[in-house]
Amino acid sequence: MSETMQDTPAKALPDNLPETKEAQGYHYNVMRRALDRIDAAGERMSLESLAAELNMSPAHFQRLFSAWVGVSPKRYQQYLTLEHAKVLLAERHTVLETAAAAGLSGSGRLHDLFLRWDAMSPGEFARRGAGLTIRHGWFPSPFGEVLAMGTEKGLCGLAFADECGRVAAWQDMAGRWPAAQFEHDPGSIAHWVEAAFAGRGETALHMIGAPFQIKVWEALLRVPSGHVTTYSDIAKAIGSPRAVRAVGTAVGRNPVSFLIPCHRAMRKSGGLGGYHWGLPVKRAMLAWESARNEA
Repeated sequence: MSETMQDTPAKALPDNLPETKEAQGYHYNVMRRALDRIDAAGERMSLESLAAELNMSPAHFQRLFSAWVGVSPKRYQQYLTLEHAKVLLAERHTVLETAAAAGLSGSGRLHDLFLRWDAMSPGEFARRGAGLTIRHGWFPSPFGEVLAMGTEKGLCGLAFADECGRVAAWQDMAGRWPAAQFEHDPGSIAHWVEAAFAGRGETALHMIGAPFQIKVWEALLRVPSGHVTTYSDIAKAIGSPRAVRAVGTAVGRNPVSFLIPCHRAMRKSGGLGGYHWGLPVKRAMLAWESARNEA
C-alpha cells in the first residue's frame, strides 16, 4: 500500500489479546525466522549459513523450507530481490481492462481460492461501523502473525503485525470503524482465515470503505496471483485516469491486505512503492506468490 502507518484514534487495546506466538507451531516459527533472515541479509546467503543460524542440518532445512514455501531457499532469495519486481512488471504486468475482459474478476478464482465479497453502501460506511459487530483474533500466516477481523458477512480486516507490532496493528484497524462493537472471537472467523492462506475453501469479504475506495479495491481484485499492475493502470480501469495520487491513497487504505492484493500495485518504474505493513511484508508476498505459481 502506498501510505504509511498513521496514528488513528481507536478503541483501547482489549485485555484478552492472546499471545499467539506461544501457540504457533514449531515449523511456522522456524520458517518465519528464515524468511526474516533472508530478507534482512540484503544479499544471497548460502544454504549452509542459513541452516547454521537456525541450528539445523542443511539437508533438513532445505526439505522443511521447500515444503513450507514451495521452492528452495536459493530460488526464494531470487524472488525477494528488487530486480524480481522489475521482471514482474516487464513480464507479468496485467492491464486491468484486459483482465476484466478475460473474466479475471472478484467473482472468479483469485489467490488460488474462491473469493466472494459484499460491499457496504455509502450510508453504512458513513455511520463508521455503528450497528456492526466485528469479531477478531490473531492467527499465524506465511507473513507473520495477522490480526483478522470479520462481520457476519465476511472478513473486513487483515493486518500484519511483524513490522509495526500488535498494539499498532490493533489501533490502526479498530480506528477505521470507531462506532462498531468489537468481540474477541477467533473461532467464528478462523475458517475464512484458514481458507485465505491455505488456498482451499471459500473466503468471504465484507468490504467497508468509501465508494471511490471500493472501486479501487475491486480493480485490485482483478489482478491475478503472480502478476502486478501499476497505480496509473488502476486509475484508468476505474475511469479516473488523472486520479493516480488518489488511487495510491485508496490502495494504502485497503483494510484486507493480501486478499485485496494491494501488494501487487507498483510504480511504473518497477519500484515497489510503499506498503502499509512494511516493505519486507510486500516483498515476501510477491515472492511467495511467485513461488506458488511456479510450483
